[in-house]
Amino acid sequence: MDFEELKAQVASGTVDTVLVCLVDMQGRLMGKRFHAGHFVDTAWQETHCCNYLLATDLEMATPDGYASTSWQSGYGDYVMRPDLATLRPMPWLDGTVMVLCDVLDHHTHKEVPHSPRAMLKRQIARLSAMGYDAMMATELEFFLFEKSFDDIRKSGFRDLAPISGYNEDYHILQTTKEEHVMRPVRNHLYAAGIPVENSKGEAEAGQEELNIRYAPALDTADHHTIAKHAIKEIAWAQGHAATFLPKWHQDRVGSSSHVHQSLWQSGENAFFEPGAAFGMSPVMRAYVAGLLKYAPDFTYFLAPYINSYKRFQKGSFAPTRCVWSVDNRTAGFRLCGEGSKALRIECRIGGSDLNPYLAMAAQIAAGIAGIEEALELAPPLSGDAYDGDSGMIPGTLRDARDALAGSHMLRAAMGDDVIDHYARAASWEIEEFDRVVTDYEIARGFERA
Repeated sequence: MDFEELKAQVASGTVDTVLVCLVDMQGRLMGKRFHAGHFVDTAWQETHCCNYLLATDLEMATPDGYASTSWQSGYGDYVMRPDLATLRPMPWLDGTVMVLCDVLDHHTHKEVPHSPRAMLKRQIARLSAMGYDAMMATELEFFLFEKSFDDIRKSGFRDLAPISGYNEDYHILQTTKEEHVMRPVRNHLYAAGIPVENSKGEAEAGQEELNIRYAPALDTADHHTIAKHAIKEIAWAQGHAATFLPKWHQDRVGSSSHVHQSLWQSGENAFFEPGAAFGMSPVMRAYVAGLLKYAPDFTYFLAPYINSYKRFQKGSFAPTRCVWSVDNRTAGFRLCGEGSKALRIECRIGGSDLNPYLAMAAQIAAGIAGIEEALELAPPLSGDAYDGDSGMIPGTLRDARDALAGSHMLRAAMGDDVIDHYARAASWEIEEFDRVVTDYEIARGFERA
């Protein structure tokens, strides 16, 4: 939807509400609901928000230790500048459109460097200066539950019952029973300009996957974020809950968010070279080598919470090692489309809780480092990637935080202030978890300790 079309729909009364949104550190939409008349008159230029929105946790707490804002500095304002290229209808909400915003410093009007969209745009600009465009796609996996968010919360998140009773991977009968949620998800997102390809049952009871067509990296991150938001709202409207928690039960399969990526140049896939081994061009080999070398450094951006690391288990289709293989779902990185123009690398490390802007920015930075350092790519692993103990993915958030904080590559690519900001976010998650007494501890030790 362009701005002139929006003004026409506001004048006709078709649209009365504009959601003006930024993307926070957790990848959520935060913002305001504007009367559409006011938006098209003046607010389309800018609005303001509290700068704590890029320094909070999932609970909207205000942790200390951030250089960008604090109680001492008084929690001032950021400017939200609508990116009118992102205007789109939200067909699952009556009379409503939305727009994504760039987040600017109130005084300088420069983009806030630790804003997720700014972080990704910076890495895209680095690639562009090298003559490349990043084309990416993400897969969204999630679970649907019988009850609503409110009912589940009031029950203390106990006795969770998925919407189906058995593994529904590619299962047409079971997914037919879920079409009252998934059909509007597909159709409403498509009508909102999100190029949805398909949905399917995934490899667990109640688990779904939504696939969206590949696109330029920033568009893909926007599509991912809006789709994730829409899935929750549409499920809620149908009386169900949808969760993107990567591991909601120790006996259930986890939910991932695989990231597919390739570099393009002059409208052609720069990763593909006919006649080369696996069809991989030298630039692809160097890019993938960068992903492998620096995977521990950027794992935090793929797995940002304590729960994220519960996915990484042998025999679970979630990887445990930073190795690459050809069309092998046990490896952290899988070569897809071998020998064809669709050649790409799939990162299988990320969970469904990742922020796509951060995940893509970090991987682009690692790939650029691989190209700049002219890294050599080791031969692909064959067989079961779980059978080995080299190149391990960081096993805990603490390990990933330390790798992030110590990453010279990411500091050079993103800036010390950005890395320190997200290392503090990781530390806060660890501190909050460490102070909590869990049900597991009580049940295990109440009588027997």
